[in-house]
Amino acid sequence: MDQEYIKAKLLNLPNEPGSYQMKDKSGEIIYVGKAKNLHNRVNQYFTGAHDFKTTKMVSNIEDFDFIVTRTEKEALVLEINLIKKYRPKYNIQFIDDSSYPYIKLTREEYPRLLIARDTKKDKKARYFGPFPDASAARTTLKLLQSLYPFRRCNQLQPKLCLYYHMGQCLGPCEYEIEKGTYEKMADQVTKFLNGDTKEVENDLKAKMYAASEKLEFEKAAEYKNMLDAIHSVVNESQNIEKDNRGSRDVFAWHADKGYMAITGFLVRSGVILNKEFRLRPLYGDAEDEFSSFLIRYYQDHPAARELVLPQNIDITALQEVLDMPVFQPQRGYKARLIDMCVENAKKQLELKFSTVERQETVTDGAVKHLSQLAGCDMNRVELFDNSHISGTFTVAACVVYEDGSPVKNDYRLFRLHTGNSDTDSMKEAVYRRYFRLLKDEGRMPDGLIVDGGWTQIEAAKEILDSLGLSERIRLMGLVKDDHHNTRALMNTDGELFEIDKNSGLFFLLTRMQDEVHRVAIGYHRKLRAKAQTKSVLDDVEGIGPKRKRLLLKEFKNFTGLKAATLEEIEKVVPKETARNVYEALHAHDEETDQ
Repeated sequence: MDQEYIKAKLLNLPNEPGSYQMKDKSGEIIYVGKAKNLHNRVNQYFTGAHDFKTTKMVSNIEDFDFIVTRTEKEALVLEINLIKKYRPKYNIQFIDDSSYPYIKLTREEYPRLLIARDTKKDKKARYFGPFPDASAARTTLKLLQSLYPFRRCNQLQPKLCLYYHMGQCLGPCEYEIEKGTYEKMADQVTKFLNGDTKEVENDLKAKMYAASEKLEFEKAAEYKNMLDAIHSVVNESQNIEKDNRGSRDVFAWHADKGYMAITGFLVRSGVILNKEFRLRPLYGDAEDEFSSFLIRYYQDHPAARELVLPQNIDITALQEVLDMPVFQPQRGYKARLIDMCVENAKKQLELKFSTVERQETVTDGAVKHLSQLAGCDMNRVELFDNSHISGTFTVAACVVYEDGSPVKNDYRLFRLHTGNSDTDSMKEAVYRRYFRLLKDEGRMPDGLIVDGGWTQIEAAKEILDSLGLSERIRLMGLVKDDHHNTRALMNTDGELFEIDKNSGLFFLLTRMQDEVHRVAIGYHRKLRAKAQTKSVLDDVEGIGPKRKRLLLKEFKNFTGLKAATLEEIEKVVPKETARNVYEALHAHDEETDQ
């Protein structure tokens, strides 16, 4: 970091709201923040003492940019948009790909009931939930499908299916459905999932008694099972506390020792269905991080009827951005929910902090150890591996680790053309990877580790030398013992560095080796499986999936198709296409005759 350059920029920062972007030595944005006062907020990073996590981030800052906005609300929106665009590594800590399942009622001409996790993709559909887990959602869906005969197939079938005969579909593929039927069922589903099950229970009881009187005991037992299922779905104890005071989301946080815990309760019809929890390192101001988390959370989840937040946060900008009522209670039931959230955050932080801290300490130590052996920073490392069977479907994988953690979005897969020579495969993969990075001015790694000894190191070094990257990328190789376990690292001078099997570096290298092997093998198997399902028809001009199905339906299999005459094939597909098919099927016969 150029201290004088940074000091000069800090002096000229305006005392206005805006967003700031921290950059590393390669110019990549590693953190995005927002501030009411840019001058005060950004200067805080470079003055005074910080906890370990913030100190670590600041040590990677080589430059920063900023964008001035008119209001704090604009700064908050800009921050979120920049995070979504650049996904800085110190911001994505609170992004969580997990989501709760919902029951989705589509708005199609013939609607369907489904389980969905993405509630933003199809905004026309109705969503019910969230459900605590997939099992609860599946149980409820199964019950609803037995009660309300919505369409079950993804696409209308040419004839009636089993679900129609089971009474679980109205058969729109063959019969005209009376207008308003699906709308009425949709309203019934809504009432059911809002807890109003009295009507359907009374109907099932009447059917059960009627079946019993007719001595149709199996049918009566089915109705009884459905009644039991309703009681199980509606009354199952999945809640922490019950209250008949509506639906709301409640979020609070607790910060300590450089970490931040965020807890949220999802309250539906007075029932706390489930709990959101995030525990991550804290790099910025806790209040700002909390606001940013909420904005991102509600970009991927439906808005609540009301959002309940603690009093120790300024919600002025947040309320303008979020399209929902926001409350900060001082007393009463909502205030007790906030207290529960805070208490849960504290307890979770206490329970998980020691484990997380130990894991990160071990990983940080492993990265430092690797950097010491390499004689340079090895914060961003790439690892290569090849996979093939007797020279067929030869592939290579490149996995990327940053600060000891995988960066899966940066993984790359290569289908190779160099046969079964491991050295040639390594050369091709390394060349294609770094030639492309040079061409696109992409981010280069600090180090490259090949999964092999001196032979692989020589192959990779030849390519790095030819591209002029030997000074920019430190090359090392994994050396195995007789049991194919990593025992040492080797550099380009042939120098060996034995690795203690109880060290953090050993476990880090083992994880990296397993990961690159998993990715390479997975890609190889995918290509092989795809080839096994490929037929000669896939390469025939004029034949797509639909015509392929028609031909196989008509002639039963490839043997029957090959035995067919040109005239017979012309009855199924156009003449020119039929000739292409016939010639492709009999090309090998002509070669044999010659």
